[in-house]
Amino acid sequence: MRIVITGASGNIGSALLRQLTRAGGHELVGLARRRPDDVAPFDDVQWSPVDLTRAEDEAALMAACVGADAVVHLAWGFQPSHREDYLAELGIGGTRRVIEAVTAAGVPHLVHMSSVGAYSPKQDDAPVDESWPTEGVPSSMYSRHKVAAERLLDRLESDTGRGGPVITRLRPGIVGQRSAGSALLRYGLPGALPSSLLRHVPILPLDRGLTIPMVHADDVASAVVSVLESRAPGAFNLAAEPPVTAADIAAALGARLVQVPAAAVRVAVSLSWRARVQQVDAGWVDMGYAVPLLDSSRAASELGWSPATDALSVLSETVSGMRDASSDHSPVLRPRSVAGALGRFARRGPVASREQP
Repeated sequence: MRIVITGASGNIGSALLRQLTRAGGHELVGLARRRPDDVAPFDDVQWSPVDLTRAEDEAALMAACVGADAVVHLAWGFQPSHREDYLAELGIGGTRRVIEAVTAAGVPHLVHMSSVGAYSPKQDDAPVDESWPTEGVPSSMYSRHKVAAERLLDRLESDTGRGGPVITRLRPGIVGQRSAGSALLRYGLPGALPSSLLRHVPILPLDRGLTIPMVHADDVASAVVSVLESRAPGAFNLAAEPPVTAADIAAALGARLVQVPAAAVRVAVSLSWRARVQQVDAGWVDMGYAVPLLDSSRAASELGWSPATDALSVLSETVSGMRDASSDHSPVLRPRSVAGALGRFARRGPVASREQP
């Protein structure tokens, strides 16, 4: 099978490559702005340097899709968080460009990595299935963009009907793994602070009502493999049990949970983000408290999917990876260091507003 993967060097992409290269028998085409090191799992892949924000790269995207049996669209952006124009061009514009290339090249299967963030706010902590509305959390930039990407898929299905590609939408909870530790630190911890600080967090100020779904990157990858093999259409929730609570996060950090209302947490995050002290905008707080828990029974019954790693183990592994600044051999998952972060700050400014290379 010829499989084209956008964002193939990232968190989920690296896990997917591990499984596909281990299975063998596939022609893998990875699309990324920057090529990873020529080591496993990135070495058995044909790499094409494609930037999904650039109209100039549309020809290369199209060429990569010609003759493909499936396109797996994973590419997404989280920084610079003060540049919504760039993030929208990558998330929404990139999805539009992928859809156009898939349609023009006649690719029979498009697998789109959506998110729990596309769902409308929960009413309670009862898990929801794939019929829950996908209107998102309006104050979250990430959520708005995931919703816009889903509307593009809706339009594709409406315009092409039975004559178009099979469209699979995967909606995972928070996706973690050890090797994403450095990347997650760059998104959430100022570069001047060493990862070792996570070993000395005395208190965690959060609202006890926080409850989120999590899943391991390897388990998301196994779901992707299953839908590629079965060409299953429609949406699939992906989450491991049990739901992760604020108390669980505090325990993973070795910290004491201090009850702080979500509204107060939001104010603190918003003020520090606006002051460029840290790079996480308040929309992530809103989304964290609004997203529903996920019922993954459709994936279990139709794909035979079940997560190999429970959610608390995913949390523990991910936090451990962040403490150790764990990494992989790709620019997205590169090692994080204070010296490197300060050097990039001096050359290019703060990550939350800098231009992408």
